[in-house]
Amino acid sequence: MATRLRKTRRLRGGRHMGWGQVGQHRSSGHKGGLGVTGMMKHHYSTLLKDDPDHYGHDSTKPPHPNITTKWASVRDLDDLFSKFGKEEGEGGRKIIDLQSAGFEKLLGGGKLTNAYSVKIQKFTSSAEEKLKAVGGEVLSDNG
Repeated sequence: MATRLRKTRRLRGGRHMGWGQVGQHRSSGHKGGLGVTGMMKHHYSTLLKDDPDHYGHDSTKPPHPNITTKWASVRDLDDLFSKFGKEEGEGGRKIIDLQSAGFEKLLGGGKLTNAYSVKIQKFTSSAEEKLKAVGGEVLSDNG
């Protein structure tokens, strides 16, 4: 139907558009209630359409979200040096940058024969002891 022929064109000049004179079709009763009223009754289809996750709760979250996902042990440093390591200076200081290689933590498992300078954010005390025992060091940003 053309807009000019619709009933609303006739009612535009009046104050109430055909809904009586004291604010009818305006209060909470005409909306079906205030807030989340009627979500299990007359607004249920609207709830399914607009907010399907209204009821229930989020899934459980682990108590320790900061879990180290990639780590290396002291025993792996010889293999990691061949992949990510480089020698610097005349003394041939061996540096392994595990941080840029994607590792998050250095663990102290295994034995170590060569001295390395390892760049890593987190490390265990046993890993630091084993590196220092053979003449190596841990280079960390957090001191």
